[in-house]
Amino acid sequence: MSKQPHLVPFALSLMLLSTSSAMAAVGAETFQIPSREEIAAEYKWHLDDLYASDEEWQADYDKVKGMLPKVGEYKGKLDRSGKNLLACLKLRDDITKITGKLYPFARMHQDENTADNKYQALTGKAQSLNIEVNAATAFIDPEIVEISAEKLGKMQKQEKGLEVYSFYLKSLMQQKQHVLSPREEALLSRAGEVAATPATIFNVLANAEVKFPSIQDEAGQEVPLSEGRYNNYLRSSDRRVRQDAFAGILGSYSQYRNTLAATLNGHVKQHVFFAQAHDYHSAQEAALMPNHIPVEVYDNLITTVNHNLAPLHRYVSLKKKALGVEEIHMYDLYAPMVKDVEIQLSYSEALDLVRQALAPLGEEYIVNFNKGIDSHWIDVYENQGKRSGAYSWGVYGVHPFVFLNYNGQFSDASTLAHEMGHALHSFYSAKSQPYPTVDYVIFTAETASTTNEILLIDYMLAKTTDKKEKMYLLNQYLENIRTTLYRQTMFAEFEKEIHDRSEKGETLTADLMEEIYHDLNVKYFGPEMIVDKEIDIEWARIPHFYRNFYVYQYATGYSAATAFAKQLQTEGKAAQERYTNKFLKAGGSDTPIQILKNAGVDMSTPQPIEITLQKFNRLLDELEGLLAEY
Repeated sequence: MSKQPHLVPFALSLMLLSTSSAMAAVGAETFQIPSREEIAAEYKWHLDDLYASDEEWQADYDKVKGMLPKVGEYKGKLDRSGKNLLACLKLRDDITKITGKLYPFARMHQDENTADNKYQALTGKAQSLNIEVNAATAFIDPEIVEISAEKLGKMQKQEKGLEVYSFYLKSLMQQKQHVLSPREEALLSRAGEVAATPATIFNVLANAEVKFPSIQDEAGQEVPLSEGRYNNYLRSSDRRVRQDAFAGILGSYSQYRNTLAATLNGHVKQHVFFAQAHDYHSAQEAALMPNHIPVEVYDNLITTVNHNLAPLHRYVSLKKKALGVEEIHMYDLYAPMVKDVEIQLSYSEALDLVRQALAPLGEEYIVNFNKGIDSHWIDVYENQGKRSGAYSWGVYGVHPFVFLNYNGQFSDASTLAHEMGHALHSFYSAKSQPYPTVDYVIFTAETASTTNEILLIDYMLAKTTDKKEKMYLLNQYLENIRTTLYRQTMFAEFEKEIHDRSEKGETLTADLMEEIYHDLNVKYFGPEMIVDKEIDIEWARIPHFYRNFYVYQYATGYSAATAFAKQLQTEGKAAQERYTNKFLKAGGSDTPIQILKNAGVDMSTPQPIEITLQKFNRLLDELEGLLAEY
């Protein structure tokens, strides 16, 4: 299993990365970002656990190239016997186990220093190999679905080795009507690179072509705007800084509004094309059904949140009052209601805090958490050229890896808890599941990580005796729910709307998408919010819209995590065992909805979403009361 990096929610991932903790790591009294070599070895991950050298990597690359022709020997022969089918599936697994090490090794080295041309080249080489593997194995699924259910059942009885593939085979047969002929599937697989062009154009445009202006910071110093700094400026206590950053970033995207609209329109059109080619009712169904997510789960999220917008409107009203402004604008949304509170934590202090907060998960979980720390799963501090943000990457047969840019803030401790949630999910899954069912989907992945985040902030709220710190944490908690449940659901509603429009034959122009996005902001943020014209273009800077019905999983994941955290805090050992054995260890052995249901959370109902919205209300009550006293 090679899992793509799990990024923290968009609103949390674009962090301004200062150097305080990196300086602590190297013991330097300097404002310079340290080089990779200056970071102490204890704060670096061990990528040599994957390959001890580039030569070992190349040997595995060559091995895969040599294995690919053998896959073709099974073409047209899968229906002959269970033995043939098993041999082919095992060969594909053997190949993907290796490619599942090749790409992460290259990519993670590249992320250590994005200017390193050698690992850029290796990453590209690994990506091309993955495309070759996909093309070489594209015949397998279409050939299997051509086998009658009766014959496949007999083959499974005759060949006991196929037992570990039973969920995969069952899932495949359920998708039978959507699988094309081997030739057609191979053709569509090769078209994948062409179909990725709109996303590639967006990335180049957003990261290299769009130029942002400079603004004056709180001290009157001229500073350049960037996506990485944007969220920090939106959180400034100086309203002029917030407004300037807001206008600067969104105004820059607005200059490319027609190009960005054409790019997103092209991306949506390819979703619609592939959905229609595979005979799905909609692009939404095509995106959800392969992961066994009913369309109703997606739509239920939007409906439930739409029925509970009043608390968000109330939150906007409270923020307006706390900020002391006559009008509240979109650029005020991230401004802290409680000023002059900083929770500074060294990395070792953050580790101790997270361990204590995760105690409801049980002793075994903490033992494995410590194993990850001691075994160098984590790359901790920023260095020159290091990619920003954070992620976790589970590699089958090795261990998970965690990428951080730890900066000494409470939010960094929260990111540590989040990414270790992903990592331990991968760890438990790999330990408990055979390879064919080890890989889990994002729908459940975001639950494991966010459960840890929630346990951490709940622990902090229960522990603190400082009223101002408590108000700060409540504000942070409310922001987490606003940005993860409300905001991501608004994104999901926008994504559904633009796909629906495209499927009806409409062209997604800049004017149309700005109108849709403006109306959603008016609806979500309520009558007291001034929905500034600049916000209408915000859709153009959201990279997740190039990941096909992806963002809703942040909202569902947060809701499931809130329900799990409540159970772990109130039910003790019974909830602990359910969570570990039925959820973390389940991997991809069943549908994500069923796995969560087995563990005690039913996402086919509105209940977990309602539990989260009720918690938002309670936190709002508490903050409102404290602000009134302060």
